[in-house]
Amino acid sequence: MRKRTYQEAYRASLQTPDAFWREAAEDIDWFEFPRAIRSDDGNGVCRWFEGGKLNTAWLALDRHVAAGRGDEVALIYDSPVTGVVERFTFARLVARVARVAGALGDIGVHKGDRVVVYMPMIPEAVIAMLACARIGAVHSVVFGGFAAPELATRIDDAKPKVVLSASCGIEFQNVLPYKPLLDEAVRLAMWKPGRVVVAQRPQCPAELDPERDLDWASWEAAGQPVDAVPVDAWDPLYILYTSGTTGKPKGVVRDNGGHAVALNYSMGAIYDCAAGDVYWAASDIGWVVGHSYIVYGPLIKGCATVLYEGKPVRTPDAGAIWRVIAQHRVNVFFVAPTAFRAVRKEDPEALLQEGHDITCLRHLFIAGERLDPPTYEWLKRIVDVPVIDHWWQTETGWAISAKMMGVADADARPTKAGSPGHPVPGYDLRILDEDGRELGPEQEGNVVLKGPLPPSALPTVWQDHDRYLEAYWSRYPGFYLTGDGGYRDADGYLYIMGRVDDVINVAGHRLSTGELEEVVAAHNAVAECAVVGVADADKGQVPLGLVVLKDGVNLTPTALRDELVQLVRRRIGAFANFKRAVLVPRLPKTRSGKILRATIRKLVDGAAFKVPSTIEDPATLDEIKTALGGDEAR
Repeated sequence: MRKRTYQEAYRASLQTPDAFWREAAEDIDWFEFPRAIRSDDGNGVCRWFEGGKLNTAWLALDRHVAAGRGDEVALIYDSPVTGVVERFTFARLVARVARVAGALGDIGVHKGDRVVVYMPMIPEAVIAMLACARIGAVHSVVFGGFAAPELATRIDDAKPKVVLSASCGIEFQNVLPYKPLLDEAVRLAMWKPGRVVVAQRPQCPAELDPERDLDWASWEAAGQPVDAVPVDAWDPLYILYTSGTTGKPKGVVRDNGGHAVALNYSMGAIYDCAAGDVYWAASDIGWVVGHSYIVYGPLIKGCATVLYEGKPVRTPDAGAIWRVIAQHRVNVFFVAPTAFRAVRKEDPEALLQEGHDITCLRHLFIAGERLDPPTYEWLKRIVDVPVIDHWWQTETGWAISAKMMGVADADARPTKAGSPGHPVPGYDLRILDEDGRELGPEQEGNVVLKGPLPPSALPTVWQDHDRYLEAYWSRYPGFYLTGDGGYRDADGYLYIMGRVDDVINVAGHRLSTGELEEVVAAHNAVAECAVVGVADADKGQVPLGLVVLKDGVNLTPTALRDELVQLVRRRIGAFANFKRAVLVPRLPKTRSGKILRATIRKLVDGAAFKVPSTIEDPATLDEIKTALGGDEAR
């Protein structure tokens, strides 16, 4: 695809979208080129590349081998928690993925079947995803930190034939056994997968059920390599669950054709990458960043991708990021601001960067949550490369707004602290008020996208199209509701100010406050509760629970807090970072009984707010202030 200026590309994507995305589609190899670029799928949803035949795993691996690049490095596994660094060439990955794909077929997995992947950041996790794609199976990766009830919910929704897992994960020096969590999830789930395959790790071997479980090493060794299966552009590649306001996660569906075209386009146009570059997204395969930019995007483009099993600090220290960039000659780095806030806290002058040659680094991209101006300014001071905030969602699979480093005039558009830049080609972004009127510069409202959405955006929610329409398209007909609030300045730069729904962002992890409330309310001492996301200097947001006790309960605030923390850890996972539960006599509500969560959040954050005219009793807000003043966990 020829290199345009940003304005040329953006204008073309909105005015002549078929021609724009046809050109992008010509940049990947199809088994059969699409007969139509843009179509209606019969449900009123715009779909891309109808009739196209391709295979995402073949695009990511085999075609590079066929082009004579089989001996080049495709995957760099770096695990400071185990002391292992291992490199996989494209040819070696093809061999292993083809064998695992064959082994999946041996246990009954075929095109269209679902496979749940519940694994840590090890090479087998990437191989599992690509093996599913190779045979047209639909993978659903579940973050390895999720507790058994959350995993069970996803098993029941996806109905997998097989679960692929590992015996444990490792976080800092802590070994986290996965098999007991998986066994409990299968017990809780109504749907029972036929097989469970476990990659045994020496740090914590798992006991296998001889009737159901298979050892990964022997299972893979017995598999016969199979070729990539052609799939339709509209066939699903994966399901990825994201938190919804109801507490029940939504299964975002990603199709093969639009996904491949959009990611290939983004790797060049946004990240300025070419085949042979080294790309590192410091995320987890359980999240959308891991899907798009650890596994699929870099490999489709022909880059080497870094799979990092570690943290930005304490593995072994706050110099870990600089060590990985220098050792593997990383050209483009993508990370959440939480990581650098942790590094800055432990090494404010970046002294641990000394001794690491990071001159290989061209661009530093930040996403996952808002890049606060102090962290942005600190990064500008310690790295001599562009620091680029960008904004996107699980639902889109790639950036909605960014400074695009691969366009012809990239240097002509400066970055601004606190802004992820301008909309990316394909996204017709608007700011609307509550009544659907478009707002002008500096006016904050709901960030929406005028339909149709570009390739890779979700076409539906797994097995629940009505929920897709209700969640994303019903609020403003014809516009996709992002759930984020924000504004654009006089120069068109976008500023995202946070969620407008009941979803919070904890260190880049989206969590439903409704789901957290269900867990807290399950405690037998709790009469009523509200969970809100409040500002946190390190993690962006953290959950705060306000709890009303049942009459007659004799429990100290500290004891209740500790019990609720453990309950949330068991039901959702430690990454939820639920550490504060405050006793209050009443919750502030409207006269109709709705809890005033937005008002509570502003009160706790110290932000300005007006006492709503609909509040039943304004004294409840003063009661919260008093309770927070004595909060031992604050």
